[in-house]
Amino acid sequence: MMQWNKRNIAAFLLCTWYILSGKLRKVKKRAARGEFILSVYFHYPSRALFEYCVRWFTKNGFRVIGLDELEAVARGEKPFPTSAVVLTADDGWRSNLDSIVPVANAYKVPVTIFASTRPIETGEAYWWSYIAAGGEKGLTKQSVSALKHVPNAERLAEVSKVRAGLELPREAMTIEELQQTSRSGYVHIGSHTVTHPMLTACDDDTASYEISESGKILRNWLSKEVPYFAYPNGAFTERDIRLLKAHGYRMAFSTEQTYVTPDNIKNIYAIPRFDVLETVSFTENLCRMTGVWFNR
Repeated sequence: MMQWNKRNIAAFLLCTWYILSGKLRKVKKRAARGEFILSVYFHYPSRALFEYCVRWFTKNGFRVIGLDELEAVARGEKPFPTSAVVLTADDGWRSNLDSIVPVANAYKVPVTIFASTRPIETGEAYWWSYIAAGGEKGLTKQSVSALKHVPNAERLAEVSKVRAGLELPREAMTIEELQQTSRSGYVHIGSHTVTHPMLTACDDDTASYEISESGKILRNWLSKEVPYFAYPNGAFTERDIRLLKAHGYRMAFSTEQTYVTPDNIKNIYAIPRFDVLETVSFTENLCRMTGVWFNR
């Protein structure tokens, strides 16, 4: 939900100036010349926010392409497109059922949701929700940001300790809801690991498990191939790319905030993405999803 705090008010005014000064027009012209593809990702947008973004793209001459087409472009099987955008969402939030799924189907635009399987399978909240709530109740002194960088076994142990003393509602889709989403026509499912660790904080065996098992589980649930992956928090190393290749993934997404260009698309296991935030103004998100915010 949008919060009109000092930071967001300042960002709104700054982005309004960016738009009035013509920065957005320049982005549209460059995209129309085929200089780049926009790659945008969400987490749990409201329906109003997601529809605003989709409607803006469609009204401004952009074509939303699926990951299969993006892969074909990356492999040189299709020409680099003009005025193209890719839409993805991370984690598999249950609220996506009321926002992303109906809008994607109504506007007939492809969207891929990268799902972490453990919260879907067990009904547990996402691990960072336990840590945030546990901190408020005095159940842990660890912060979410700190736990992202400790060895994965330490993170899991701390989350397990907090979870034992705290009940939180389900945040992820159920298996049945994920299956229904996968059959909806325009929404596709990709892998986002099992427990959503920072892969850079995982040893080799754990990283291999998180990458391979999540794909295996999703293929079993959906009876479909799952060739695409998004790194939790965008963190990865060359080891993780080797593991993705070994386990049959064909393309992966980072959180590097830059355009997809004819040059960097060749790094098919490190496709960049701009993020859209749920707590800022539509005006700021317009600048974020078009890259204006990140190219100041």
